[in-house]
Amino acid sequence: MNPTRNKQQKDTDEPEIRLDKWLWAARFYKTRSLATDAIKGGKVHVNGQRVKPSKLVAVGQCITINKAPERMTIEVIALSDRRQNYTIAQTRYEETAESIAQRAKESELRKLANHAVTPAKYDGKGRPTKKNRRKLTQLTDTDDDAASS
Repeated sequence: MNPTRNKQQKDTDEPEIRLDKWLWAARFYKTRSLATDAIKGGKVHVNGQRVKPSKLVAVGQCITINKAPERMTIEVIALSDRRQNYTIAQTRYEETAESIAQRAKESELRKLANHAVTPAKYDGKGRPTKKNRRKLTQLTDTDDDAASS
């Protein structure tokens, strides 16, 4: 046994992957540098604690990811350092039921807030439609023709 071995490393055959690399491979972030910045910024927590990008991920850990405006809590199911398509990446984690319910609730609240702010009906301001422009030209052309005769 090597005495200089890191405390985080275990004597198992499971692969050991950095948190930033796993988040990138699981397609939560487009680049590893974005994943690293999110972890350093405190937007990613492992088992409720703030961690560094070099933290080793293990199967069964609970990761909380804050990506505005949503917050996800996921459980690590599989480890991989290869970035593959989205359907394969989804098999590496499972979102908790509480997280799914919370995201649905917050999404509904955002929708209601947007409906309250935006008007439900067009009030005639802005650029006229093609039909409205035709009516305007008909009105102006008939007025000019009547005045000249």
